[in-house]
Amino acid sequence: MKILVTGAAGFIGYHVIKKLIANNHMVVGIDNINNYYDISLKYARLNELGIDINKAEKFNLSTESTKYPEAFKFIRMDIEDRASLPQLFMKESIEVVCNLAAQAGVRYSLENPETYIDSNIVGFLNILECCRNHDIKHLVYASSSSVYGLNKKVPFKISDNVDHPISLYATTKKSNELMAHTYSHLFDLPTTGLRFFTVYGPWGRPDMAMFLFADAMLKGNPIKVFNNGNMERDFTYIDDIVEGVVRIIEKNNQKRIENKELYKLYNIGNNNSVKLLDFIETIEENLGITAKKEMLPMQPGDVTKTWANIDDLIKDYNYSPNTSIEDGVQEFVKWHKQYYGI
Repeated sequence: MKILVTGAAGFIGYHVIKKLIANNHMVVGIDNINNYYDISLKYARLNELGIDINKAEKFNLSTESTKYPEAFKFIRMDIEDRASLPQLFMKESIEVVCNLAAQAGVRYSLENPETYIDSNIVGFLNILECCRNHDIKHLVYASSSSVYGLNKKVPFKISDNVDHPISLYATTKKSNELMAHTYSHLFDLPTTGLRFFTVYGPWGRPDMAMFLFADAMLKGNPIKVFNNGNMERDFTYIDDIVEGVVRIIEKNNQKRIENKELYKLYNIGNNNSVKLLDFIETIEENLGITAKKEMLPMQPGDVTKTWANIDDLIKDYNYSPNTSIEDGVQEFVKWHKQYYGI
């Protein structure tokens, strides 16, 4: 298939594209390469995909991959661009869209709310409109475990009430789900929303716990441990996430269309909750460094525990995350040291 992946220079986007290319799909990747975190990491990911960085810096310039010349091209483009995005859809004859572009981060949303509305609401509306007007077979898009907000019952199930978000980021993701539902209902557009839990692994985001902890420990700096370490997260290794995303992209949706099951939501996680202090201990073991811990109170917008019920994803896609925390952290540390020449 010919697949559009937005957020192509991002952590999950990069890995999804690699897997799609390996599975013989043609991929068009777009990303605005914003400066929310170090853009050199974004360019390095694109470089791994065979994209000329000098060309990739220019907006709306189609750049063919030197590594995968028949399979991948990259265009620096913003999903907020209401003029350029429809032109891309017209030109490329895209069949399936995987929308991973979004302004991420809970804490950042406390200080930069406009960015979240622009990217996650306006940008997502533009994606929906393009899908509606260009006969897209399936829209797969990133939601987030943050939509569960103040829910106390664990593990989190798709059927749980999600009307109590505690960050603007979570609010925009819940809005995406509602917008997708509307377009599925009105325009017979198959949409699948994926509530990602805490994803980690090689090429991960510098604002995520795994990266922050390892980086600080290697530099001899203290790590910030919020809620005095009384936190638990459903940490999910990137390869397990990608396997689920690609299975959903590749599945034939004909039966679903016939049965009018056009709108779907899934949790995608590890089906397990790990204590934050145990996670830190695993990093310490892999680095051979004892962390200096700065114990801090709970941060606004944070939740104490996440845990994904993935029964629906197992049933419908035979999804089976199988990377242990020990193996996943080991792979991240190995990449981190190699990338930074440590």
